[in-house]
Amino acid sequence: MQAAPPTSGPLSHLTVIDLTQHLAGPFATQMLGDLGARVVKVEPPAGDPTRRVGPYFVQGTSAYYLSVNRNKLSVCLNLKAPGGKDTFLALAAHADVVIENFSPGTMDKLGIGRAVLADVNPKLVQCSISGFGQDGPYRRKPAFDIIVQALSGGMSLTGEPDGESVRSGLPIGDLCAGMNAVTGILAALQQVAVTGEGSYVDVAMLDTQISLLSYVASYYLLGGYVAGRQGRGHVSIPSYGAFTAGDGAEIVIAANTEQIWQRLCGALDLEPLLTDERFTDNDQRREHREELQPILEAAVRRWPATEVLDRLAAADVPAAPINSIDAALADPQVRHRDMVTTIRTPGGEVLGTGNPVKIAGNHVRHELHPVLGEDTEEVLRSVGGLSEEMIEELARTHAILPRSGERE
Repeated sequence: MQAAPPTSGPLSHLTVIDLTQHLAGPFATQMLGDLGARVVKVEPPAGDPTRRVGPYFVQGTSAYYLSVNRNKLSVCLNLKAPGGKDTFLALAAHADVVIENFSPGTMDKLGIGRAVLADVNPKLVQCSISGFGQDGPYRRKPAFDIIVQALSGGMSLTGEPDGESVRSGLPIGDLCAGMNAVTGILAALQQVAVTGEGSYVDVAMLDTQISLLSYVASYYLLGGYVAGRQGRGHVSIPSYGAFTAGDGAEIVIAANTEQIWQRLCGALDLEPLLTDERFTDNDQRREHREELQPILEAAVRRWPATEVLDRLAAADVPAAPINSIDAALADPQVRHRDMVTTIRTPGGEVLGTGNPVKIAGNHVRHELHPVLGEDTEEVLRSVGGLSEEMIEELARTHAILPRSGERE
C-alpha cells in the first residue's frame, strides 16, 4: 500500500476496492469505511444507478445513494475502455480487499476475475455478493431483495394469518447479505494475517435468507411443522406480540418466560389466568392461543398506550410503543447513541444514520459523500502509483472521468 488511509479506526490499515452498486454491497463497504478502512468506490461513467433514485436529492445525488455510501473515495473508471482493466489491476495490486456484486461471470468477462486478481495480489481478499451464489442452477438468474425474501420462505411468515404474504418493510435480503459479506471479509483477512494467503468469499442473498429462518427451519426439519403467516404474534409464544391500546396506538409486549407471564397478568389485572388450566404454562397457552388472544387484547384496550406501558414498566414486563420512523429517529436512546448524526456532503451538512458498531477508542467519522469521480486522480497516484502522463492518457481515452468536484 503506497498511501496511508485518511482516518483512524481498527481497519485504518486496510484499502478496500469497492465495485459494488445498489444496496447489499454498498452497505457492506460503508460498514468497513465506518470502521476506518480506506474504501475506494469504483463506478462506471454513469455512476452507481442509485445516485438517480428519487424522490429526495442533495445537490443532485439521491438520498438512497447517500444512505449507504459515506466514508468512501470516488473513482470513475471505465473497465471496458482501453487501459481501464490495467488501471483497475494496478489498484488491486496495492489493495487488501476487492468486493463486487456483479452477476456471476461478469468479472471474468471483464478480464479481472478471481484467478487474475490472485495472480496480481496473492494476499488479496476477494468477495462476491450475488443473489444465488457463484454456482448452482440459479446462479445466472436475476435477484433482488423481494425475490430472495419470497424464495426463502420468509415472506410466507410475514402478514396476517388470514391475509396475504407481505414483504418485510426493511430490505433484509440485501442488508443481511451485506453484513454477512463483512463477516466473511474480516474472517478472510484474519486468515491472511496467519497464512499470508488471500482467499475468496462467496456470499449469496438466498443463502443468507435461508440462514435467517433459524428455529422456524428447525421446526420443519426436526418436527415437520410448516409455519405460516404469524401476523402480530409469535409462532411459539402467544404472550409475545403486538397489541392495540385503548387510544388506538400500537405497542408490543414480550412476555416470553413464566416469570414475565406472571408479572404481565398482574400488570393487566388478569390474575385469574394464573390458575386457569388452559394457561398454566407456555405449552398450554400455545394450545389455547385462540382463547387467550382476545383476553389479552381486551385487557390492553382498557387503557391508553402510555398508561399500559407505564403499568408494564412498573411490573418489569418488556414492552414498547410501535414507533413510526420519525418517532424512532427522535427516540432519546437512539440520539444518545449517535444513531442520528451529522454528515458533511458537497451540498452542506445533512442528517444520516450513525455507525451501530461502537469500539472503545475508535474515532467514528462521517465524511461527505463523494461527487462522482472526484478522487480519481488522487487515488490513481497514491494507491495505484500511476504517473501524471498515464493519468492524462487514461482521461484522453475516456478510461477515467475527469474530476467533477473538489473536497472542501
